[in-house]
Amino acid sequence: MAKIEQVAVVGGTHGNEFSGIYLLKKWNKRPEYLEREGLTIHTLFANTKAHEENKRYIDCDLNRQFISTSLADNSLTNYEQSRAKAINAELGPKGDAKSDFIIDLHNTTSNMGPTLILLQSDLFNRQLGAYVLAKMPEAVIVFEDQVSLEEHYFLASVAAQGVIVEIGPQPQSVVRQDVLDYMEAMTQHILDFVVLFNKDEVTSLPESYQAYRYIESLKLPEDEHGERIGMVHKNVQDQDFKVLTKGDPIFTLFDGGEICYQGDYEAYPHFINEAAYYDNNLAMSLAKKVSMLTK
Repeated sequence: MAKIEQVAVVGGTHGNEFSGIYLLKKWNKRPEYLEREGLTIHTLFANTKAHEENKRYIDCDLNRQFISTSLADNSLTNYEQSRAKAINAELGPKGDAKSDFIIDLHNTTSNMGPTLILLQSDLFNRQLGAYVLAKMPEAVIVFEDQVSLEEHYFLASVAAQGVIVEIGPQPQSVVRQDVLDYMEAMTQHILDFVVLFNKDEVTSLPESYQAYRYIESLKLPEDEHGERIGMVHKNVQDQDFKVLTKGDPIFTLFDGGEICYQGDYEAYPHFINEAAYYDNNLAMSLAKKVSMLTK
């Protein structure tokens, strides 16, 4: 893998996720906080218009617009679709990007704590997960490597390497110090790791570590007309990354009934009851626990 030299730190991909936005403002005033030997670091406020209107997005989710076919489709011209093309031109283009590495900063309303989402499971990403976990034992590492980088639609997929920093719980349009502090610390650790990786000086990592791999997303219960008829069960609410086994209650119906988990694997829910996902009626993501090697 070639050395990483051009790094983009992105905040405000969703206009009402405030931690990354306020950190960008801080770093733009004090760029020395991000400066690292051998790295040229560029900051980007991705969706200023949505932030001005205190919304997640204006027309559609910006963080779902970066699949190559959409970026190349000139008929997709709403605000976020156009903004994605502009960001792709600035940081990319995807597949031959000017940026070597993108760190995209996000908040979630779910009780996920400091979570690092990795889009690939190559040596760089496996070691990055181990390094962050060593520096932040409270962190959680999630691999969303179920599709190729080309097929990913996240902003972070524009570069050959990209990660998503996802910290919660934080309500939309709110700043919490603990959440912001976690985000800043994780970003600093990621940048420190990149410097060490470039120098081939990554040492003292364990041979393996516990992480999670995304498997699927579950929707809230619906009737035949698509009307919501239930909610996340109280035993699952706020229990991100706590195991679910077959037969555990997962949804409570508004008529008092329950729906139990029927999967054939031990599942670790996260993004539980994320407020932003209600427009798609999504209840949570499910992952499997995995052991990741660092060699």
